[in-house]
Amino acid sequence: MAIIGENGVGKTTLIKLLMRLYDIDSGKITIDGVNINEYDKHSLRSFIGIVLQESWLFSDTIEENIRYGNLESTCDEILTASKQANTDAFIRKLPDKYKTILNEDGTNLSQGQKQLLTIARAIISQKEILVLDEATSNVDTRTELLIQEALDNLMENKTSFIVAHRLATVRNADKIIVLGKGRVIEQGNHEELLAQKGYYYNTLKNQENS
Repeated sequence: MAIIGENGVGKTTLIKLLMRLYDIDSGKITIDGVNINEYDKHSLRSFIGIVLQESWLFSDTIEENIRYGNLESTCDEILTASKQANTDAFIRKLPDKYKTILNEDGTNLSQGQKQLLTIARAIISQKEILVLDEATSNVDTRTELLIQEALDNLMENKTSFIVAHRLATVRNADKIIVLGKGRVIEQGNHEELLAQKGYYYNTLKNQENS
């Protein structure tokens, strides 16, 4: 499911409600028919994986940064996740490969490489629900394609929520929700929203022409 709309319409708020960072005032949110208020917050968040616009890495080896998604993972599992996330090729070009020490803010990698590493971490975590919040922002078009391919591998057989500004990244979603002023103003798949010739249609045309 993709969630789109202008800044400030409630996209991030919706995700925070799902994760119970906020509690809703009315209505309900259910997962497999169970009200999320019946889960304690820790257990609810334990099966939700997140890839954010700003990638977060820590000062340790690349291997340990990926393993952080699942501390019990083996070297073989890390390698498999890395290949699925399109990180293996660039890691092997580094002098110390998977043993390369990252700076605290990961400045010895490009923005796209850092994002791909966070995707490898999410893959190895094997969460049932994924939240991708502007995960392809701040990268060039070529890197965006690598990230999109890695995200497709990550999302396979998972329930995924994609918050996006670039509509090209959400056209394959089963359902796209368009928010406006805190409300759903359009919903459907890519073809259905094009046929409505509303916000989605006009925004996509503008982005393609820019």
